[in-house]
Amino acid sequence: MEDPQHLKQFLDSKVAIYNKPSFIEKDPVCIPHSFTKKQDIEIAGLFAAVLAWGNRTTIINNCRKLMGWMDNQPHDFIVHHKDTDLKGFVHFAHRTFNATDLLYFIELLQHHYRAHDSLEDAFVPAKLYKEETVEQALVHFHHYFFSIPHPERTRKHIATPERNSACKRLNMYLRWMVRKDKNGVDFGIWTKIKPSQLVCPLDVHVARVAERLGLLENIKSNWPNAMRLTSHLKTLNAKDPAAYDYALFGLGMAERF
Repeated sequence: MEDPQHLKQFLDSKVAIYNKPSFIEKDPVCIPHSFTKKQDIEIAGLFAAVLAWGNRTTIINNCRKLMGWMDNQPHDFIVHHKDTDLKGFVHFAHRTFNATDLLYFIELLQHHYRAHDSLEDAFVPAKLYKEETVEQALVHFHHYFFSIPHPERTRKHIATPERNSACKRLNMYLRWMVRKDKNGVDFGIWTKIKPSQLVCPLDVHVARVAERLGLLENIKSNWPNAMRLTSHLKTLNAKDPAAYDYALFGLGMAERF
C-alpha cells in the first residue's frame, strides 16, 4: 500500500466527487430515493440492490416497473395484497432473477412485515449489533430469508459470507440503509448497525482498483478480500470505511482507473 496519508487524500478527493446527489440519477439507489416512508425505502432498496447487476439503465427500468406493479406503495402492497394482485408478476424477469424468485421475495417480505416494523430486524434481531463487522448480520439474514418453505433456485439471489461470497449487493444495500451524511445519497435510516461496522462493497471492478492502489494482492471478488479491503480502509477512516465505495466505484467505472 502506498503512503497512507497520500492515499487517504487521494481517495477522500474522489469521495467528494461522487458522494453527491448527482450520483443518484443514474444509479440503482435512485429507486429507494423515490420514496419517503421508511418501509418503502427498505423494500425498494432491497429489490434495487438484489437486481443491481448488468446494464444500469435496465436495472433502473425493471425496478421502476416492479414498483409500479406495487402501485408505488411497496410496503402497503407487500402487507395487504391478494393472490389475484400478483398475476402480472409472473412475467417479470431480470437476468437470472425470474417470477419464481420474485414471488418468493414478496411472500417472505409479507411474512416479515406482518411481524416486524423494519427490515433491519431481519439482519439484526437484537436491540444492538455488537460485532466488529456486518459478517454475522449477513449470515443471519441469509438464514432468516430462507426460514420458510422456498424454491431452492432462489437461494442464489441472497449471498452469504458462509459461501465465501463478497456479498457486494447486500453490502451496498447496508451502506444505503446505515450510512448518513449531509450529502444525502445514503439514507441512514437504520441505527442498530454503525457505519464503522460496514464492509465495503466489492466486485471485480472495485477489486481491480484496490489492487492497483496496493489495497489488495489480487482481484478476486470474495469474502476474504472484502474483509481485507475494509480493514485497509479502516486505517484511513475507522468510523466510515464504506464511504470509500464511492471513490473505488468511481475510479473503476467512471474513470476506468
